[in-house]
Amino acid sequence: MKEKLLRFRKKQKYLIFDYETCNLNLVAGDNKPWQLAFTAMEGDRVIEQKDYWLKWDDLNVSPEAAKITGFSYSKYNKRASDPKEALDHFEDYLYNDDYIKIGHNLLGFDVYMHNLHRKLLGDRVKGKTDHSYLFKLVDTLCVAKAIKKEIKINKGDNFLAWQYRLSNLVQRGLKCSLQQCCKDYDVPFDSSKLHDALYDISINYEVFKKMIWDIEL
Repeated sequence: MKEKLLRFRKKQKYLIFDYETCNLNLVAGDNKPWQLAFTAMEGDRVIEQKDYWLKWDDLNVSPEAAKITGFSYSKYNKRASDPKEALDHFEDYLYNDDYIKIGHNLLGFDVYMHNLHRKLLGDRVKGKTDHSYLFKLVDTLCVAKAIKKEIKINKGDNFLAWQYRLSNLVQRGLKCSLQQCCKDYDVPFDSSKLHDALYDISINYEVFKKMIWDIEL
């Protein structure tokens, strides 16, 4: 039924989140998340917004990552706080089934960073990462690819598996970065602020609200 589509759910709750890391290579041995920003929304109403800088004693931000994110150790040393407190606060929303989780390249990056965030805390976190939240997740990178390639969700498709297939889709000329999506959907953005997690999730949500009119989700 059409009224079940996200575009018509005016009171739907969303959690938009993003990690920034100290290395551009996802699997680099010393990679760590240093920024976690998230916003809890109900429609267009902000429930809560947080911008955590995660304090690690041995953080080593690569020059390439620092250039892209605007990272500085002086600002980091002033703002960084307990990563366990940030994780607990974040997971209060992440594992709340009322919220659909939104982000750009979540399946290719941020899901792994969340898992790493937990691992780095060692004994301060109990149990393995619970990935159940993935079944209520929308990766706007995957959706952008689907829209551009006209790949529909067929009835009976597993939505998560469908998104993972799109996450792995790489084609020459297929441009679906967050910046490109802003251009595609006429979402104003300041290129000098890109790759700040808090800024990225703000424009990401604006993109999401427009792209759901181009695909039935």
